[in-house]
Amino acid sequence: MHATERHDLIAGRLREQGRVRVAALAREFRVTEETIRRDLTFLEHSGKATRVHGGAVPVGSGSTIESTLKARIEQHAEAKRAIAEHALAFIPAGASVFLDAGSSTLALARLLAARGEHDLTVLTNSIPAATALSEAGRELEVVGGTLRGITRALVGPDAVQKLQSMRFDLAFLGTNGVSVSHGFSTPDQLEAATKRAIVRSARRAVVLADGSKFERELVHRFAALEEVDMIITDEQPAHELREALDDAGVEVSLP
Repeated sequence: MHATERHDLIAGRLREQGRVRVAALAREFRVTEETIRRDLTFLEHSGKATRVHGGAVPVGSGSTIESTLKARIEQHAEAKRAIAEHALAFIPAGASVFLDAGSSTLALARLLAARGEHDLTVLTNSIPAATALSEAGRELEVVGGTLRGITRALVGPDAVQKLQSMRFDLAFLGTNGVSVSHGFSTPDQLEAATKRAIVRSARRAVVLADGSKFERELVHRFAALEEVDMIITDEQPAHELREALDDAGVEVSLP
């Protein structure tokens, strides 16, 4: 395969997946990792990619860029469903469960709605999750606040104040990024404050994150690595991040 053809294919992967990794591309194209690094450097100089640790992201994937919930639902859909299905195994009977706003947590809400169990106490600040559960006939509590159009999450001071008065067994949260130095992060300040309150009100905090979130750092950190109990994902983090998660006592679980 000529380098130009490989460049086009890698650029296509970036558009489709939102991130590419050196090791995975080297295996796919049967070339060395050094060859892939040169390819990514070429794409960066061509204005088609931004190099990050272990791979590349599309140009414009900065620390404040946020896609719509609709767009995120369509990205890595199979991985998110597998993550959500795996998360079901960690929900004990009779538990109080909080579902954060996000595409992976929405996948979990839809599975809970389809499963039809009514022995759980379910809480959420996600309008889509509340809709999916209520349409299935499940009673739930919605934490009020200011509605963010892009994520359809209820956030802000009112949501934080309500969360500070609550205590639930288990919280499932989404994240836009997770890294060694910055922990779990998101682009929006109000959303970060609300997620931070969710983590602090949960006896056990579980982050649902597909592999595209690894090594990404968004502006606002909502939890340090050690503040989360588990991360459920579809692929093993790279060595440095995996080691940091182990040191922080974070369990990494894959389907």
